[in-house]
This record gives sequence, C-alpha cells and structure tokens, in this order.
Amino acid sequence: MIIGNRKIIRFYKIKCSFWVVTLFFSLSTNLIAQKRPNILFAISDDQSFFHTSFEGSGFVKTPGFDRVAREGVYFKNVYAGSPGCAPSRSAIITGRHHWQNEQAGQHASAWLKKYVPFVDLLEANGYKTGRTGKGVGPFQYARNEEDSLWRKGDAAGTEHTDIRYSNGEDERFAKGISPTNYFENFKAFIENNPKDKPFFFWYGGKEPHRAYEKGSWKKMGKNLEDVEVPAFLPDNDEIRGDLMDYAVEIEWFDLHLERMLDYLEEIGELENTIVIVTADNGMPFPRAKANSYEFGVHVPFAVRYPKEFPGNRLIEDAIGFADIAPTLLEISQTPTEGMLPISGKSFLDILKSKKEGQVSLQHRSAYSGRERHSSSRYLNWGYPQRAIRKGDYLLVWNMKPERWPSGAPQKYDPKDSTILLPMYGLDSQNQFIPDGAFTDIDDSPSKTYLIEHHGEEDVSPFFELSMAKRPEFELFNVTKDPSCIQNLAELAEYMEVKNNLESELKSELVRSQDPRVVGPDKEIFDSYKRYSPIRKFPKPKNQ
Repeated sequence: MIIGNRKIIRFYKIKCSFWVVTLFFSLSTNLIAQKRPNILFAISDDQSFFHTSFEGSGFVKTPGFDRVAREGVYFKNVYAGSPGCAPSRSAIITGRHHWQNEQAGQHASAWLKKYVPFVDLLEANGYKTGRTGKGVGPFQYARNEEDSLWRKGDAAGTEHTDIRYSNGEDERFAKGISPTNYFENFKAFIENNPKDKPFFFWYGGKEPHRAYEKGSWKKMGKNLEDVEVPAFLPDNDEIRGDLMDYAVEIEWFDLHLERMLDYLEEIGELENTIVIVTADNGMPFPRAKANSYEFGVHVPFAVRYPKEFPGNRLIEDAIGFADIAPTLLEISQTPTEGMLPISGKSFLDILKSKKEGQVSLQHRSAYSGRERHSSSRYLNWGYPQRAIRKGDYLLVWNMKPERWPSGAPQKYDPKDSTILLPMYGLDSQNQFIPDGAFTDIDDSPSKTYLIEHHGEEDVSPFFELSMAKRPEFELFNVTKDPSCIQNLAELAEYMEVKNNLESELKSELVRSQDPRVVGPDKEIFDSYKRYSPIRKFPKPKNQ
C-alpha cells in the first residue's frame, strides 16, 4: 500500500513538473511576444526636411509629426536614397544603395525576386504585415507566369483593404488628394490582426505628390505672408501660392498620421509601437525633387518608442535610407537570411542612447544618388548623380554633365512624332505647353512661371539654377547655404574638403560595386526597360 502511494506521488510529481515546464515556456513565449514591438512606418511622397512645424516652418502645420518628434527622437540629417520615389523606396526596403539593385533601383522598371524586402522577413518572423496607399513604386511587378524572375506583390506588403472616400462622405482638403482613406484602412488592419502577433504597417501617403488644386490654400485659411520661399525660387505670389498648395497636402498626410496615433493610444497599443515618420524625397519643385541637393534628398525623420528609446532628443548623425532596414531587423530580432547583402548600418545604438548631437562614429556620412527619373532625354537617358553629406558639406557628382539636368529643353509632339515642339515648350503666345520641356520637373505653376519668364532679368538666374547644365562636381556648405546656391567646388580654400569628400564617395561606390564606377557596363542603367510612358526627344549635338 505504501509502495502504491509512492508510485502515485511520483506520477503526480512528474505530471506537475511537466505542467510547470509547459507553463514556463508558455509564459516565456507570451512575454517574448509582448516585448516585440509593433512598427508603424509612415512615409509621405515628396516632402523636404524643412517642411514640418517641428522644424520651424511657419506655413506647414504638422501636429502628428511634431508629436512623434517631440516625444521621440528627431533626426536632423537623414538623406533619402534618391531624390526620386522608386529608387529611394528601393533603398529603404532592401537596406542597399539603389545602384546595387539593378532594375529594382531604377524608376519604373521591373522588381526582381532576388531583391527581398525586409517586410518579407518580418512576416516570416511572426509579424502581421500590411500597408495602405503608395507602396514601393513605381515598379513593374509580375503580370503573369512569363515574368518568372519578377516579384508578384508590392515590396511594402499586402494592401488588405481599400477603403475610399465616397461622394457623400468626402472630407478631403483639395482636389488631387488621393481618395484612399488611410486611417480607416489602418484601423481595419488592426481590427483584423491577431492579438497575439505584432504588426508592421506601411502607411504610404500619396501626398504631397502633384498635381495640386491651385488655390486650395485659400479654403484652409492660410496667408501667403507666412511662406518661406527657398533661395532657388523667385519670391512672388505665384510661387508662394504653389508652396501653400503643397503645404495643404502635407497637412492631409499628417492628419491621418495623427488619427493613427490617437487610435493606437485609445486601444492601448501606442506604447508598444515603434512609430517612424519620414518622406521618400524632397518637394516637387524645380531644383528640388529629382536633384541631389538639400531640398531634393534631405527629408524629415522622427522615431517614437519611449519605453526603449529616450525621447525629446535631437540627433545630428548622418543617416541614409539604406540604414533603415538593418535597424528594423535588429529591433525585431529578425535575421537577415534571405536578403542580399545589406549595405546600411543599424542606428539602434543611437535610438537607445540618451545622448544628443553626434552620437555614433558609424554615422558620419550619408549617401544618395539618382539615375533615370522620368523619360526626359534622348533614348530614355537618365541624369546620373551620386552625393555624399558629411559635416557641414554636401558634395554632388554629376556623372554626365553634358546632359540636361532637368530634362531636354525640346521634345517631339506626343501626337505626331515628326513634329518638334518649340524650345522650352513655349508656344507662339509665350505660353508653356503642358509637359512640353524639362520633364524631369513635375509640371506646376512654379515650373511654368520660370519658363514663361526665363528671359526677364529678375527671373533668368532662377531659370538657370534649375534648367542649365552643371559642372561635374558641386560642393555646398549646407548649414550656411541650405538652398545650395553657391558652388564651392572650384574655390581653392575648399579644395581639400572637396577632394576628401570625393575620395570618400568614390570609395563607397567601389565598395558597393556601383556599375557606373566599377563596370563592366557603366551605361547599364540607361538600358533597363521603362514600363511607364516614354517620350521622344531629338538627338543631342556632339553626343
């Protein structure tokens, strides 16, 4: 009888031990799941660094961004991978410079399967992923089985819902704003996300990409007097109004960000969510977007996660878009297996630090570049640039200075390819023909004004800044000259700075195997097929 009781006692001890171990692992798993943060990645389309109210802009109000920057970490020197959306987003999602990604780093080309985005790895590691609005594009993704080397879905993740504004319930600030209801799509994603899984959500606003409703700022009660006009544009009511319409669209993007933050707070998820807010490239104005100058590649960037990243800090480190993927993978404890070698460096140490200013020795320089932006030159040529920002200086290498930086000044009529449109796209009445010339600049009131008034003494210098050919190297002290007006590259007192930056830039291009530098085909980017419309241009002389 005693022996029998001992057996029973032993059985229960073993059984209890099993349940204790099971309970321990179950609790451990739940604790790990709870510790892994959600990630909300918000990216606007064409917004320069200078245009948030947190940065001090007097004509743009961004309470959503300001909250993230105020309660989180504000990075003052973040540089987009490119001054154009597709290659810039390519750098974000792969952790590689866009020139390393073949077609997948080129505007409006195909996205190859081998360029695996970090979103795929997050999903494989237990994250529920989704997106709303603009993802990673414009790219051509696989259309059928013949596109066997191409990726099938958007590299930013799956768009699970497509909730849009209807005629009866339309609160949009202006015509031209996307009908996608970003917040409601985000809310639907969260409501359908398993509660035991962390999420990664890509909020890709399509604003402030053009076109704008001209004069929309008037409906918003704005004043032209509040506008700060960059030094590369003439200061008049036409330009100020265009900048105000741009501000209206930034505020629309920010409104939906603010709603997402409020909603996360309401459901108790905000403190367990890393919020990152940025833009893919600079504002869609002459000498900004599609140019590797400050207003083309210097973008807003803020990160909020107070329970791990001490907030209310301003960071001076130079961060490039290739640095984002390794940072998020490290944060989420996700291995990089499956992705091609990453060029960027994680800045998680900066986020976790309590320091301000320059924090890390690894982030002293940031790189950017561009190839073909739109179809804007003979044989669909691009305007290759590479750039480096370090300290006070920005060096831009215009690799084909014989080409027109903003697109050719003359093109053929799209309705009749035998007819050559007038120079600068100006008709007999001196009116600009839409899409008539310099097509790397989005059509806009600012572009039209520069072209129609290019011969006037007070406008000619601004026209030249945006449209004229440029020297091979340009050097700017961006702390003193953020508009990048005074080229210091040929001045003797700056030769050492120029040479050092050129050497560092070229070393990075060699290290990262940039085809423009190491070959074997240095012109390969101009050969990639473009899947968006192609314009026809006359052959340049002496080329």
